[in-house]
Amino acid sequence: MDNCIFVGVAGGSGSGKTTVARNLIKAFNKEDAILIEQDAYYRELKNTTIEQRAKINFDHPNSIEFELIEKHLTDLKNKKGIQRPIYNFKTHLRDKKIVEIKPSKIVIIEGILILAIPEIRKMLDIKIFVDTDSDEMLLRRIERDINERARTFDCVKKQYLESVKPMYLEFCEPSKRYADIIIPRGGENKIAVNMIISKLKSYLKNGFLNS
Repeated sequence: MDNCIFVGVAGGSGSGKTTVARNLIKAFNKEDAILIEQDAYYRELKNTTIEQRAKINFDHPNSIEFELIEKHLTDLKNKKGIQRPIYNFKTHLRDKKIVEIKPSKIVIIEGILILAIPEIRKMLDIKIFVDTDSDEMLLRRIERDINERARTFDCVKKQYLESVKPMYLEFCEPSKRYADIIIPRGGENKIAVNMIISKLKSYLKNGFLNS
């Protein structure tokens, strides 16, 4: 098998797409599958105050360095290792440390806008959209941002109303039409996840998708 297979997992913030992606990864040996997270590729916001950074629309495609994601996917396709950045959500800056990632047979790319960007979408062999009720997504986001990203409730509420929801409706939700597979109920849908795992394992065994 000369090349790897790219699996894109998209969905709204709090939809369960990260859970789906991680459940896919867990089904394989480390040398067979790797995970690339869109959130690691937020653009550097140097020479700005933390207050200014907090006002950035992080849900707009311009906030993500998709050029670097595309380059990294191309490198992995060509069996070259990459140095994936680490993004700090508290400071809105990239850490000095990086993550060394080696080429793998299966590369899972997870993020809100993965299916919305034509240059990324055309590289994907399997396109998945995780579709979850909007109220449930909001509750998950509130819990995550307060517990993991040191945000206040008022901050989360303001960001959701001003950027998260509008950007979801403008960019993320419409990208669902490009999906090969739509998974309702997020990471809780074990049947859908297991079907995808079965297909990927067949690919590893036979070397092509239509087996």
